[in-house]
Amino acid sequence: MTEEELARGCIREDRACQQELFQRYAGKMMAVCLRYARHQMEAEDLLQDAFIKVFDSISGFQFKGSLEGWIRRITINTALKNYQRKPFGLEQIGVEWQHEMSEEPDVYARLDENDLLKLIQRLPEGYKVVFNLYAIEGYSHKEISDLLDIQESTSRSQLVKARKMLQGWLIGNKKIAV
Repeated sequence: MTEEELARGCIREDRACQQELFQRYAGKMMAVCLRYARHQMEAEDLLQDAFIKVFDSISGFQFKGSLEGWIRRITINTALKNYQRKPFGLEQIGVEWQHEMSEEPDVYARLDENDLLKLIQRLPEGYKVVFNLYAIEGYSHKEISDLLDIQESTSRSQLVKARKMLQGWLIGNKKIAV
């Protein structure tokens, strides 16, 4: 089934098409949610909220671009609204992530996407959001400043600090492994 057929079926509220849409894109959108969430449960909530918005607004899809890109935009906006809405300071959930890197000298070559995701999740909230939007989603600093209601210079600064923090963790793990 093509994206257009799938979207048109969802507009008609065809349950089979809705299920197909969710199955086709939920995994990719969960990866997006994990990059913005503080933990797995929050990512699952974000995913659910995003797909509710997708199904509620699918009639507004204009078939000018990919359906996946439209769903991704809704997912990112849902994650950003969640980020802006919630105070994070006092939240505690489960056991915090404790990750030990490989002790081999080729630690960088052994990093997989889960290791990188876990490192990104350790970033302070502001750094993490800007890093995800810029480095992973491809937004410009201007777009980020508009989305987050911050100055472009703040976006640039947060990105530089995020990269330095990630590099520091990688270098620190490299030294331990040698």
